[in-house]
Amino acid sequence: MSVDPNLTSPQTTNGSAPDTSPVPTRAELSRERTAAHQSPHRFGSPPPNPSRSLILLVALLVVLIGLFLNQFWVILAGSIVALLLSAQILYPTVKPIIVEILTEQDQGIVLGSIGAVVGLIGLLKLLGVDRALGDLYNNLQWDAIGALGEVFGALGQILIAVLAVYIAWRQYIISIELTVQQNTITQQQTIDTYFQGISDLVLDEEGLLEDWPQERAIAEGRTAAILGSVDGSGKAKIIRFLSRAKLLSPLKRDSRLGRAILNGTGGYAEDRANGIRVIDLGIMLAAADLSGTDLRWTDLSEANLIRANLTNCDLVKTNFSRTVLCGASLQGADLSGTRFFYGKAETASPRSRTEPPNFRTGAYTGAVVENADFTGAEDMSEEQRYYCCAWGGAKTRGTIPGGCEGIPNKLGR
Repeated sequence: MSVDPNLTSPQTTNGSAPDTSPVPTRAELSRERTAAHQSPHRFGSPPPNPSRSLILLVALLVVLIGLFLNQFWVILAGSIVALLLSAQILYPTVKPIIVEILTEQDQGIVLGSIGAVVGLIGLLKLLGVDRALGDLYNNLQWDAIGALGEVFGALGQILIAVLAVYIAWRQYIISIELTVQQNTITQQQTIDTYFQGISDLVLDEEGLLEDWPQERAIAEGRTAAILGSVDGSGKAKIIRFLSRAKLLSPLKRDSRLGRAILNGTGGYAEDRANGIRVIDLGIMLAAADLSGTDLRWTDLSEANLIRANLTNCDLVKTNFSRTVLCGASLQGADLSGTRFFYGKAETASPRSRTEPPNFRTGAYTGAVVENADFTGAEDMSEEQRYYCCAWGGAKTRGTIPGGCEGIPNKLGR
């Protein structure tokens, strides 16, 4: 009879040495599972001691007998023995739970706190503090304490009322701040929409830079509407956008088609004498509050800024030629490079309703600065000071930094 070599010499699939360990039978596996389920260490506690359990039962019986006979010492002895034996039995089971809940540091804190409290109570007991407190309690005048309690109760009610008023005030302040933030967001969205609308008109195939008066009128109407509905910072943003986009500058145009002419350097040519602006501000900024805003490098020439508030504005390189600044406040404004006229200060003069400007000599190209306030203006050049003193009148001359001594009053009033 032939023997199958696969049965007598088992091999593994990967060529390693065969496993010669005995295979447990089904009966042995069953006995191991039964022993594991019946193990006394299943829950992490040692097996109960029969003698300890018997002593505990005896101690409980003694306690019951003492309670029945009303014997103090019998009850005390049985209770002490029962507590000690119960602690010994429960400790192995409770210890893992305590270790899991409390770390070693937490255990030290708990034990230290308990020890400190117990020690303090014992020390106060030895010092007789408990007796002193008892005597104080017995000697208290409860009527006076009751009246004092009513006073404190009234004070508490007053404090509660004050706290309620404070909370209401804080809620009011927060609501105002939220309203301001919401208004700011809404205003910025409105300005962005305006920018997009103006850009669409300008960048259209036949846009505003071409000679289409109706489109320019629509742009001016939009501009007038939005300048009347935004605050000073919003007005400054719109002015900066329009100025940098060359929509406020007078552009040189073709005499036949009216189209803006390129200057040969990538921009549009300006014509201060005869040019046409895409958007003419006119009186849109009259009496406007632009205080503390940034108006650097903006073209506000020929705009009407009568009684406008330009206090503490940044007016670096701002063009105010032929601008009406009558009664305007420029207190603390930065006038570095600000243009008030063309030509020379000695020959320049304010704009005229009847005479055309001469941008070579400066005649009738200057701003109207009568009754303007220049108190505390910064970086005012000598030419600016000469022109403002000469054409500002008596009131303006009294506000010019550095004074107007030696400069004639050409305005005559």
